[in-house]
Amino acid sequence: MTTTSTPKPATPNRSRRIIAISLAIIAALVVGFFVFASLYADWLWFAQLGFTGVLTTQWIARVVMFVVGFLAMAVPVWGAIQLAYRLRPVYARLSSQLDRYQEVVEPLRRLAMWGIPIFFGFFAGFAASAQWETTWLWFNGVATEVVDPQFGLDTGFYLFALPFYSAALGFASAVVLVCLLVTALVSYLYGSVRVGQRELRISKSARIQLAVLAGLYVLLQGASLYLDRYRTLVEAGDRITGPGYTGVNATIPGQTILAIIAALVAVLFFVTAVIGRWRYPLIATALLVVSAIVLGAGYPWVVNTFQVRPNQLALESEFYQRNIDMTKQAYGVNELEKQNFTAETTAEAGQLREDAATTTQIRIMDPAIIGPTVRQLEQYRAYYQFPDVLDVDRYDIDGQPQDTIVAVRELNMEQLSDAASWQNTTLVYTHGYGLVAAAGNERTTDGDPVFLEQAIPASGFLTERGNFQPRVYFGEYSPEYSIVGAPEGTDPIELDYPIGSDGDSDTRTTFEGEGGPSVGSIFNRLIYALKFQSEQILFSDYVNEDSQILYDRDPRERVAKVAPYLTLDSDPYPTVVDGRIKWVIDGYTTSANYPYSSGVSLSQAIADSNNVAPRYALDEINYIRNSVKATVDAYDGSVTLYAWDDEDPVLQSWQNVYPTTLKPYSEMSADLMAHVRYPTDLFKVQRAMLGVYHVDDARSFYQRDNAWATPDDPQDGDRLQPPYYLTMQMPGQDVPTYSMFTTFIPSSQGASRNVLTGYLAVDSNAGAEAGVKGEGYGKLRMLVIDSATTVPGPGQVQNTFDSDTAVSSQINILQQGQSEVLNGNLLTLPVGGGLLYVQPVFVQSSGGTQLPQLRRVLVAFGDQIAFEDTLSEALDVLFGGDSGADTGDGEVIPTEPDQAPTEPGEDTGEEPETPSVPADEYEAALEEARTALTERQAALQAGDFAAFGEADARLTAAVERLLALEESQGEE
Repeated sequence: MTTTSTPKPATPNRSRRIIAISLAIIAALVVGFFVFASLYADWLWFAQLGFTGVLTTQWIARVVMFVVGFLAMAVPVWGAIQLAYRLRPVYARLSSQLDRYQEVVEPLRRLAMWGIPIFFGFFAGFAASAQWETTWLWFNGVATEVVDPQFGLDTGFYLFALPFYSAALGFASAVVLVCLLVTALVSYLYGSVRVGQRELRISKSARIQLAVLAGLYVLLQGASLYLDRYRTLVEAGDRITGPGYTGVNATIPGQTILAIIAALVAVLFFVTAVIGRWRYPLIATALLVVSAIVLGAGYPWVVNTFQVRPNQLALESEFYQRNIDMTKQAYGVNELEKQNFTAETTAEAGQLREDAATTTQIRIMDPAIIGPTVRQLEQYRAYYQFPDVLDVDRYDIDGQPQDTIVAVRELNMEQLSDAASWQNTTLVYTHGYGLVAAAGNERTTDGDPVFLEQAIPASGFLTERGNFQPRVYFGEYSPEYSIVGAPEGTDPIELDYPIGSDGDSDTRTTFEGEGGPSVGSIFNRLIYALKFQSEQILFSDYVNEDSQILYDRDPRERVAKVAPYLTLDSDPYPTVVDGRIKWVIDGYTTSANYPYSSGVSLSQAIADSNNVAPRYALDEINYIRNSVKATVDAYDGSVTLYAWDDEDPVLQSWQNVYPTTLKPYSEMSADLMAHVRYPTDLFKVQRAMLGVYHVDDARSFYQRDNAWATPDDPQDGDRLQPPYYLTMQMPGQDVPTYSMFTTFIPSSQGASRNVLTGYLAVDSNAGAEAGVKGEGYGKLRMLVIDSATTVPGPGQVQNTFDSDTAVSSQINILQQGQSEVLNGNLLTLPVGGGLLYVQPVFVQSSGGTQLPQLRRVLVAFGDQIAFEDTLSEALDVLFGGDSGADTGDGEVIPTEPDQAPTEPGEDTGEEPETPSVPADEYEAALEEARTALTERQAALQAGDFAAFGEADARLTAAVERLLALEESQGEE
């Protein structure tokens, strides 16, 4: 009897398969939900702001481009593989090695025939989706009505079409090349292409397929060569961007010839597909390579070496002029108004009387220095903060324009320390409070700023106007996210400000605007709990049906998300518009494809002592426009975009891509228009270009005998001096206007003369009429300093201040004890027929609490200087006792620190110290130093050098006496 074993049941294998499939489905669902959660959160954010069109445009464009890229790669590759396989020879004699290859490949053939196209398709799809902006700009591009000087094409071709054509040709070449490679591989594996015994055998079908693909590839290279003719207009050369004499007469004709040769070679490949003769296209390809070397490198080298270099100016002048004209057009400096300026260098009494309106607004409060002072006086609690560098704005107060230093009081969550629970950081500490404004041209007797708007609760001229909303939910230092809002009648839990009524320690409030997506539903709470990885959002009882979540609160970040095509200014500034604190951000449209325009590194151009070099996606640019003014409401975060330069073709094209996102600037209110200013970063880029391109003719450009540079900051020799905003009157202007200015010195590779060669100012006042730009807004005015007159530059003036014995002696006095002297911004003003330098000098403690206070003001005119307690006194001393100027500190009588006398009988809580140096002796020495300094300045003004020497000697003796008294006090 025989028995047969019962087969093992297949249940375990089937169970494992079911479990594996189930786990895979669950994992896919989890990943899919996380992806959905991220996309849905983005949708809620954009929907709340009213910019869903921006998000949907990006989604649709990326999906469409991915599909196009995927199909454009996958379908041809799949077709090439299928065609090469189906046309394989059935009875081909294969080598043993190919037999082994087929044994390995055959089980995977079906997977490979579909997997390879899909693999390359995914890569191509992602690459294409990354180019969606290039494609959409090409499709929506507009004409600029400006033509290039070489081919006569509209510059819109270079801005919008050329990048797309280059990308499309590159993509098509990649597709054909991949098809050629996979065709060769399949043909070799299945015997259509055989290599052996020093011969190459190709079947007819493989020959046709390979020849056609090779011909297409060479044809695409010919098209690329032809397109390279136009690319030369945006490529940088040795001296200029765009082709010079060699480019126009050698490179461009050579590229045309090579394109024709490539087309002929492609035709020979197509012929080979029919007649089967490989010799002709291969020889032609070799000739194409040789021609490329000769026409692409050899001939241009010969023309440049033997024709251009010996006659460079004569042959290149036309092309230098093209570069000058197109560069000025691209950077918006083509309407620069230049004026030769012979500067006065001798100070005389009453010389500033005609410039009293300008001197009234000279800023003596440096926004880069007084930050610690504002913090000490206005911070109130550790969880508030102000920026290190404050902003500059202007307001109309009692009918008079007033330049101001402004800053927003924001939260500093790092100071909560042990109190930094989720509830506190998310629900309680939700917003900052108030805007602080100080007069730029005034000081108190102690050297502190004169505040025009301050305190908690807010008080000042802004509050007095009524309807002022001081709360700051959206700012540069806002928390990552906050949850606000509650039903009416609910007790408020948000800390409003740390002063309460009826004995309370603080005041509470509830957000009443529409500032973020709703988290009232369980589903939305789950979405944001996943986004911020915070389960408290899901389970907190304080999150209710009226709750909103505020996030992405930085003004620049919000504008960047709703207007991704803009390059944003690095310095958003707060202002009060119609009773609301608004952040104003300037947006630029940029390009690197403007013909014959020289490029500049955007990050390097805007870097200075107030701003480190930021990073940009497009850093090397050769075209820029301030096309958009954006505002972000500090209370509800609403974003408004205004088309400021509606004639900019790049902006017009983006408006076609993102319709309905921009408002015309005619809808700007009068209050907003009064606070719009010429943007800082644009001015920095323009001054970087004007260092070379302030000249008008090719000869000066070629010789570079008048190249300029921006001077280094006198306080930081490794960084450039920043431009400054100031209300002033340029020569030729009828009235002072809010402006921004910068200076130029000679350009040099090494140490250069630090003398002024140019002075550039731009009218930054947009006016105060609703929807109407000021007549002079954006007008660039340049003073070209007469070379026969030597006007000291900022570095030279600073050196004069630092080395002057009278000044240094007073600085030594200011540095007594633990004091530290800080030099403020060195301002340059075109007044009195010359250029006046003004520098405030601050004193602060070198350790512990720092409170910079204004103590002295340095002024210089020509080679004469003065150093006094106030700007008014300094100008009077400098200009013969009566400058004629009207300054903001004219009525101030400064007091020295710690000089307030103790009232008789007042208990200070400390034992009185017996001074080791008699007070009357020290005071007498100090008075002698002051008298000698005054006489020294008067002698300098009168040109009496004998009296100057005597006064200087007495001053030196008085200072030495003071130092000796201090040393003896220290020893005792």
